[in-house]
Amino acid sequence: MPNAEPLAFSIWHSALTVTRLSRLDSLLLLMTIIWGTNYSIVKSSFRELDPQAFNAVRLAVASCVMALVSRAAARARLGGVFHTQASVTRRDWIALAWLGLVGHCLYQYLFISGLARTSVANSSLLVSSTPVVITLLSSIGGRERIGARHWIGTFVSLAGMYLVVGRDAHVSGASLKGDLMLAGAVVCWALYTIGARPLMVRHSPVGVTALSMILGTVLYLPLAAPGLAGVDWRAVGALTWAKVIYSAIFAICIAYTIWYAAVQRIGGARTSIYSNLIPIVAMATAYLWLHEPIGRLKILGASTVLVGVALTRTRETIGKP
Repeated sequence: MPNAEPLAFSIWHSALTVTRLSRLDSLLLLMTIIWGTNYSIVKSSFRELDPQAFNAVRLAVASCVMALVSRAAARARLGGVFHTQASVTRRDWIALAWLGLVGHCLYQYLFISGLARTSVANSSLLVSSTPVVITLLSSIGGRERIGARHWIGTFVSLAGMYLVVGRDAHVSGASLKGDLMLAGAVVCWALYTIGARPLMVRHSPVGVTALSMILGTVLYLPLAAPGLAGVDWRAVGALTWAKVIYSAIFAICIAYTIWYAAVQRIGGARTSIYSNLIPIVAMATAYLWLHEPIGRLKILGASTVLVGVALTRTRETIGKP
């Protein structure tokens, strides 16, 4: 493909001219960096920790941190993203329990189980379908009115994702179960994203995330009990513990807060398109740390993804019903 680099530059220039980078965009890009690097961090920890045991510990740590942050924000009377004065009603508790079950218990169980059974390339490609699932569910449920430009941006971004990882992804008998689990995780995440937005009309993203995470962790621990019981905790090294803490604080606490602050501001469909950037971050990380080559086709694919993201970030794309 001799003209890939000039074409990639042209696509990159188009992406920059379609939309300006706002503070929210910058935070979402930070989120993709955190989640993109988290794949390697989590998977490498499985050498010393059972996948479900690793996840149970990081969820417990993240729940404690989010509860402390939420409590501190309430005492300091911080507003906006961190705290609101609205009381939690019985209906809110039911919704939070549902979010905890779907978005923290089932999602985490399926995601970690799938990641342990299949390749990072497959995982990245499956996760990149999240915007399409959220867009479809949002449109069908009447939660958001999806414009033509958003649909175009979504599928352009997915096409770019195929150029980045699609040729390296494969489905075999050994990984099929993991792939199916990750597909289920994508559906759970889409339901969680859509279901959280009505709550955030009255409550803060930190509050909704903290309460749903605590409830989800309580539901998750029995599923992880066999894995926890089988771990030789004395053999777990300091580096693995550092990975658990990093993944808990950054990949869950900080990244989840950014995600739902964006859902509150711009809706689930436009927020979810940033998940298409995660495999690009994983690719760049592999290049820098593992010296894996990046070909022209992957540069073109990455640029195409950026165009898709840019198209979904224009004001005309989605309007409230």
